[in-house]
Amino acid sequence: MARRSRKPQQPRSAPRQCPCGSGRAYAECCGPLHAGEGRAASAEALMRSRYSAFALGDVPYLLRTWHPDTRPGELELDGTRIWTGLEILATTGGSAFHTEGTVEFRAGFRDVDGPGVQSETSFFHRVDGAWLYHSGETD
Repeated sequence: MARRSRKPQQPRSAPRQCPCGSGRAYAECCGPLHAGEGRAASAEALMRSRYSAFALGDVPYLLRTWHPDTRPGELELDGTRIWTGLEILATTGGSAFHTEGTVEFRAGFRDVDGPGVQSETSFFHRVDGAWLYHSGETD
């Protein structure tokens, strides 16, 4: 979901419903993670919180949850892209009993070219008890 942009994305205000698709209120779902009030309990929870961060333009959270071996020096989001939904297709590992995990997902969006879908398998590593995004393979 990290692409160079045509126009930098400005952070969006916090929504009532969490963008990650959990059905929970943002303040009870990804909001506390974005605010630094805890850690994602699983690779899937981190994936959901990162999707919400993309949807809300929270670049500091995205960088903070990126593995240091693959983290870019800076990240600029596409200000014209609106994320419209997340579907988790499969997960492997990624629990409290694992040090690695994968999450396969589809994320819908709308931008200047119209609607689209990004499909990816994301790889996560747990470092010092915290899940971090390592890399991804797009379809």
